[in-house]
Amino acid sequence: MRSSARVSAGIDSPVGTAYARLPTRAGRGPLLDLAQAAPAHPPAPEVVEHVTAVAHDPRGAAYAAQAGLPHLREAFVADLVAQYGGRIGPDDVVVTAGCNQAFCLVAAALTEVGDEVVTPRPVYFNHEMWLRMHGVVPVVAEPDADLVPRAVDVEPLLTEATRAIVLVTPGNPTGVTVPPDELAAFAALARRHDLALVLDETYRSFRDDPGPPHRLFTDPAWRETVVSLHSFSKDLALPGYRVGAVVGAPELRRDVMKLLDCVAIGAPRIGQEAAWAGLTRAGEWRAERAAEVAGRRTAFTKALAERPGGFEVLTCGGFFAWVRHPFDRPTPDVVAGLLTEQDVLVMPGTDFQTADDGAMRVSVGNLGLEALDDLVGRLAAFGDRA
Repeated sequence: MRSSARVSAGIDSPVGTAYARLPTRAGRGPLLDLAQAAPAHPPAPEVVEHVTAVAHDPRGAAYAAQAGLPHLREAFVADLVAQYGGRIGPDDVVVTAGCNQAFCLVAAALTEVGDEVVTPRPVYFNHEMWLRMHGVVPVVAEPDADLVPRAVDVEPLLTEATRAIVLVTPGNPTGVTVPPDELAAFAALARRHDLALVLDETYRSFRDDPGPPHRLFTDPAWRETVVSLHSFSKDLALPGYRVGAVVGAPELRRDVMKLLDCVAIGAPRIGQEAAWAGLTRAGEWRAERAAEVAGRRTAFTKALAERPGGFEVLTCGGFFAWVRHPFDRPTPDVVAGLLTEQDVLVMPGTDFQTADDGAMRVSVGNLGLEALDDLVGRLAAFGDRA
């Protein structure tokens, strides 16, 4: 049978490709898996206890309301208002099967074949994959020298075909957090051009600034422009439960639910119950995990300050570090060598951008402090031998 040309022409999953290389690893020591962003620790005990109770409930496996369990949406909105301020209600939320699904549903609702979506370099690969496979053109904007996207640099790229601007903050893959004032500038830009500003805020709990990620929800007219996407996978350690959320305007939510009805009917009930328990019963645990990841970022940056093996930290934030290697050869080859010679698994920057500037994504959120010295030694040894 013949497949869709657009889908067939798309790239395979970069994460799947990375893990397919595991049989080539050296095997001289334990694998340092710094490729994926999924937390390596289990959920909070309070979450496990609640999920167990739900599994024994006669209705525990029933469909949930399509927009999401009411008590989860209420808890999630309370969490958002506490962190962001502003005016958000449970009816502004649709719960999805993860944040990737949230993006796909929103993109499908906003665009048609031939439309354009602007997103800064480096691009989160699943966003670009989805857009291209659905005939939407990703228009890549250059960030500033610190890899921060700027509204003033995006405006010249807007055309009659542009339907949305997409930002991931804190970033994937760079970890760069877009400052609140810059997000306000992007919102103003989107409003002037009647566009959606889609913010993927998967890593919002792993910011260095304790203040609000932005103040966009304090604008009474935020629904005309802002679409906020969220994940419960990272800070609640629920990646396999597949639960995320869309926060947006009534018209968009209605279209998102049409699409959701066709692909999943609704997000898994057990994942929603797990997220509710995490939000309402595991606040202290959640804060401790976020502080733990912050400590790992600080330690990673300090440990690589002397550039072991010539590896240099360009940015570090959220769950990731964007690290440049010193070699005059393609980054995918360098990444393959790190695995085959040093049992270190990372992702090449070329998974996120067409240009090869020697960058690699390192998932520092999964790098325990006890393994950091080991990583530094392996990078130094690889640099000395290469």
